[in-house]
Amino acid sequence: MDVLLIHGMGRTPASMLLLQRRLTQQGHRTHLFGYAAWAETLEGVSARLARRIKQRVGMQPYAVIGHSLGSVILRRALGDLSANPPRHTFLLAPPMRACRAARFFSRFGLYRALTGEMGQLLADEAFMQSLPLPPNTVIYAGTGGPRARWLPFGNQPNDGILALDEMLGAGGEPVEVAASHTFIMNSRAVFDDIVQRLAQSPATPA
Repeated sequence: MDVLLIHGMGRTPASMLLLQRRLTQQGHRTHLFGYAAWAETLEGVSARLARRIKQRVGMQPYAVIGHSLGSVILRRALGDLSANPPRHTFLLAPPMRACRAARFFSRFGLYRALTGEMGQLLADEAFMQSLPLPPNTVIYAGTGGPRARWLPFGNQPNDGILALDEMLGAGGEPVEVAASHTFIMNSRAVFDDIVQRLAQSPATPA
């Protein structure tokens, strides 16, 4: 199956290379999608993503994997993919609501310069609640972040960037993994689960 991978904020497509290689070794046709949060708008990136998917897969079945901000871009693009929505949607450490980190850092000019419009939208609860979510979505939420009473998340489960409750609660099938936000895409548990779910799809022509 064709699988398109979308990286997170502050990263590049290179961050998805290990997951891409593992999927390719299983016989899947993989495609990386890149963007620059500081230089592009969410609407522009989402439209470009939708065009890329249409060009690559046409009307064939496909799956998408989005990490962090990549999951937000993906969900925004779904409106342009209604004719052929993804067979599987896998979201890795996705912000499903306005997250505390974005609300805190959005007050600072350096954050706004580095993350652009998309970084500001992560702090907008109304916007985050408005994003669609396909019924066949699986959410991988990391719980490998540090916990201590004096840390920002206290003793709550977290991945170092997002609390568990910021990644869940807005639909989708939750899967908790002992991974950090930054490297959840390299988790063997995440990969094994994705491959198992992809294998359950009917065979498609190459």
